[in-house]
Amino acid sequence: MISVLLADDQELIRSGLRTVLETDGGFTVLGEAANGQTAVEQVDVLAPDVALVDIRMPELDGIEATRQIALRAPGTRVLILTTYDLDEYVYAALTAGASGFMLKSAPTAQLVQGIRVVAEGAALLAPSLTMRLVERYLASPAPGADGHPALRGLTEREREVLVLVARGRSNSEIAAELFVSEATVKTHVNHLLAKLALRDRVQAVVLAYECGLVRPGR
Repeated sequence: MISVLLADDQELIRSGLRTVLETDGGFTVLGEAANGQTAVEQVDVLAPDVALVDIRMPELDGIEATRQIALRAPGTRVLILTTYDLDEYVYAALTAGASGFMLKSAPTAQLVQGIRVVAEGAALLAPSLTMRLVERYLASPAPGADGHPALRGLTEREREVLVLVARGRSNSEIAAELFVSEATVKTHVNHLLAKLALRDRVQAVVLAYECGLVRPGR
């Protein structure tokens, strides 16, 4: 059973989401929040597996709420749910610590599956979309930026895997390219995420671009 917190300033939206999730049977809604500050406070108390967080909320917007949840409750994964299909919101959500991004107009089945994906520790956004956002909103790093301290603890193989993750490769594609098993790739990914204190592959992609390990257009 996946536990969920609903954070949206519209009661009708929260009610609809609760009905969808409770009807599915695989979820339990622990609580609701009508603003970002309440969402952060409820996550502290309830520790849900996933927090569905709207972007535009009073008192504390969804981006800042996501940032605080990521810092204070690393066990809770944030799925941004909004009506606004704007790149700047997606990128801001990713850098704040969100593990996924969905539109409120998404079909019910897609929403339910999205929550499951995020709860299992995966990133919801397709790699191509993630890279497009990163390339658009990050300035090209200065030459030599790949000497960033955050990367120095990685082995050469882990750096190699990080580059391929940042380029949008799946575990199976990385395995084929490096001539290793998917299990080995998964182990490398888990190790590099742990060493870099990252929540998921989305955060790894952002860091790889920020550090200059991968550059837009390459």
